[in-house]
Amino acid sequence: MTAALKVIQIGPAAAFQDLGRPGYIASGLTRGGAIDTLAVHEGAALLKQSPDCAVLEIASVGGVFEATAPLRIALTGADMTARIDDASAAWNAAHRMEAGQRLTIGAARSGSYAYLHIGGGFDAPVRMGARGGHMSAGLGKLIAKGDTLPALPDTGTRTGYYLPRDKRFDGGTVRIVPSVQTNHFPPEERARFEATSFKRDPRANRQGIRMEHDGTGFAAQGMRTIVSEVIVQGDIQITGDGTPFVLMCESQTTGGYPRIGTVIPADLPRMAQTPAGGQITFQFITLEEAVTIQQQDAKARAGLAAKAQPLVRDINDISDLLSYQLVSGAISAQADPFE
Repeated sequence: MTAALKVIQIGPAAAFQDLGRPGYIASGLTRGGAIDTLAVHEGAALLKQSPDCAVLEIASVGGVFEATAPLRIALTGADMTARIDDASAAWNAAHRMEAGQRLTIGAARSGSYAYLHIGGGFDAPVRMGARGGHMSAGLGKLIAKGDTLPALPDTGTRTGYYLPRDKRFDGGTVRIVPSVQTNHFPPEERARFEATSFKRDPRANRQGIRMEHDGTGFAAQGMRTIVSEVIVQGDIQITGDGTPFVLMCESQTTGGYPRIGTVIPADLPRMAQTPAGGQITFQFITLEEAVTIQQQDAKARAGLAAKAQPLVRDINDISDLLSYQLVSGAISAQADPFE
């Protein structure tokens, strides 16, 4: 029997995702894929499977899922409350579910996007070489109540491990490199941009994130718009009223606003996970520094599986605690241990 998760309830913006579709930007299609690719690698490391497996991306609010057969899951990304039947389930960890058990995922406590992984990966339809949805291009669909989410065959066995969480879920400093129009922003304007504390606007999605700040808007010298040209994920456009927008994985492929910089790929997960109202500052680094950071990030992702640690269960969450053999034997306090 093919293992699957039946969707009993679901939040408003859940969809299959993977690492995206490279190679289509010249045809007007951005890569798409999971907005937090680090979370995809973390789940793959916990289940000891390929990061190319399709996952379920959940924005802010989870749902209720019922297992149709024994299966393995992992939960990564934005921290959400989770229970398997009546027992709490640790986040950033891998678990086993038996047939008929229900997984309940609540609202985000920190971060914005959570990921539900399944052993073998979800058997989502392959479109243009990938299983992930790209809603702005009409590829894939949002998951709905009543759907059944089948899994591909699972050859793995590992569950009961977790990965320590990092600090990308509450904002912080995001590193950027100069972009094509950076030099059109006077030095004092670039310095003011670096010194400004921004807040993530609630108006944010997989296409882009609007950044709020106090004070006057930012402006390039002698230009509010440019002839439309190719843009990439991470570009920071400055709109006509001086507001920065950070373009994300489902952005358009061309744009006509000047760009003050580009977020490096290693910091895009922090950009994606910062919740509405979270504080962000931007820091310029050189291209050479960005290449070094990117190499370190790739090495860290490749080593995630080795960093997984056994999950220690809380006895208060073990519903069948009395069925365990808790005492292996007894001795007399008066007996001679050498006889």
